[in-house]
Amino acid sequence: MFAVFKKEIKSYLLSPIGYIFIGLFLIMFSTFFFLTIFQSQVLNFEYLFYNGATILTFITPVLTMRMFSEERKNGTEQLVMTSPRSITSVVLGKFLAAAVMILITEAFTLMYFFILKYFGEPSLTVALSTLFGFFLLSLAYISFGMFASSLTENQIIACVLTIGVFIVMWFLPGFNENLAMFSLIQMFDKFPTGVISISEIITFVSFAVLFILLTIVVLQRRKSVK
Repeated sequence: MFAVFKKEIKSYLLSPIGYIFIGLFLIMFSTFFFLTIFQSQVLNFEYLFYNGATILTFITPVLTMRMFSEERKNGTEQLVMTSPRSITSVVLGKFLAAAVMILITEAFTLMYFFILKYFGEPSLTVALSTLFGFFLLSLAYISFGMFASSLTENQIIACVLTIGVFIVMWFLPGFNENLAMFSLIQMFDKFPTGVISISEIITFVSFAVLFILLTIVVLQRRKSVK
């Protein structure tokens, strides 16, 4: 698993992919920072992540769409299938590498906290709660994006499928309040209020585990067919 993790981290940091993801996020995050803080005169760091969650919805595929679809398209998937490493270790290695990229991105957002610290007294406790919730949301998004990438060799299809499902889940509560439990972004909304709910943590982790397992199943079935 560590070998796959190391390879994936290098692929993010030695190619434009990782920098495009971080750059896109920070550009859009900075825009909302200006609109929220300077125009609205609000000194709450956590408010920025309501918009940050929206940004994540649309740019997560930058990290995930190539995970397996690129290897399948280039014909290198066979090397993965026949390597001595298990499918589980490959999937977990790729997942953890993407999770580290999220942590790096979150680390960059701390500069906005210190800017606000200069002008006021933003709550560190609420900021940490927000960052924790954002990371959990990211893990859930990465797991589904990885699953979508395992289904097709076309990165565009994986990207569209990922964003499409995220948007549908986003608007589910608007159709029926009982469907709110399936809206990841709505569950995240509690964290910027400083509330860390065990039920939300369990839901995020369960969602991530589910789609990691489904990705493993898809690849195992493909391996057995070949």
